[in-house]
Amino acid sequence: MPMQLYGIGPEISEQNVPSGTSLWSAAHRPVAPIAFPARIAIDSRRVYATIAPRNSHQKVFFTAWLAERPGSSGTFQPDQLTVTALDTYLKEREARGVSISHRTRIKTVVGSFTRYLIEEQGVLRRNPARSVRVPPQPLYAPRVLEPDQRYVLRSLIERDGSPRSAAIFALGYWAGCRVSDIAWLRMEHTHVTRKAGWLHVGHKGGKARDIDLHNDARRPLADYLQSGQRGTASPFVFTSQRAERLTEAGIHHWFRTLKAQATKAEWELIHDIAFHDLRHDFAHRARTAGWSLEAVAFYLGHITRKGTPAIQTTVRYTQVSRDDIKRQLAALDG
Repeated sequence: MPMQLYGIGPEISEQNVPSGTSLWSAAHRPVAPIAFPARIAIDSRRVYATIAPRNSHQKVFFTAWLAERPGSSGTFQPDQLTVTALDTYLKEREARGVSISHRTRIKTVVGSFTRYLIEEQGVLRRNPARSVRVPPQPLYAPRVLEPDQRYVLRSLIERDGSPRSAAIFALGYWAGCRVSDIAWLRMEHTHVTRKAGWLHVGHKGGKARDIDLHNDARRPLADYLQSGQRGTASPFVFTSQRAERLTEAGIHHWFRTLKAQATKAEWELIHDIAFHDLRHDFAHRARTAGWSLEAVAFYLGHITRKGTPAIQTTVRYTQVSRDDIKRQLAALDG
């Protein structure tokens, strides 16, 4: 008996099924059954649960689409899974505005399913996913703040008047810290006075590092630690009223709240700036100040598994933008 699949009705598409939501919990309707023998149907139910569980619904979308192609007679046969079919499906997704990363996930999931049909079922001889190319994600220049944007953000911090706000901003702007570096910073890793200081940071991916602090990062942090704002029972530097530490989501919320205090004219300049842009801007300013790529890589925690600077990652942070080139063109002499 063929395996029954369920497809997405008109009111639901790949773009509006929430991430992590089971396909079966969404509104759905039966579509063309897949004409697998009974033994493959049983195994296929198992493979749906074991291969890329977060993206297994992609096989449902693709096989349902394939069953509607000319000559399919409303059913999916394994030999219909060809390079032409997968390439056409991905190009249709591209035309609908589906992102490169999403199309790459589709290709990966279909490739895993096809490999199962080849290796365990013997119903296919080659994997079409190996011959279909999804273009790589383009590298965009990182966000570099304009002088007026820096002025507005620093003015907002000063007007806010909170030692905690000043310290969090300083670690992003003057130390290039990730949000996770700040959220997980522990008191035992914080060695700061008014005259000297360094931090042991690097929660993300276990890339811990020791960094010395610029004066404009050290002073606000020291002031915050002496202000009495943090919960003294917590092992973390930045605390909240609801938990022993200020979470990453809490920092993003704080930054949005800070920007909301801007005037209309200020808002036009900073409304789309994210906290992580402070890290990119720090890298740009460090390079402008004469830092080598190796120094920027070490300070930001761009380190390979072997412990060497991950220059390629840092290059993405410091690559020139079109505006940079335009300014350099204006200064070009004949």
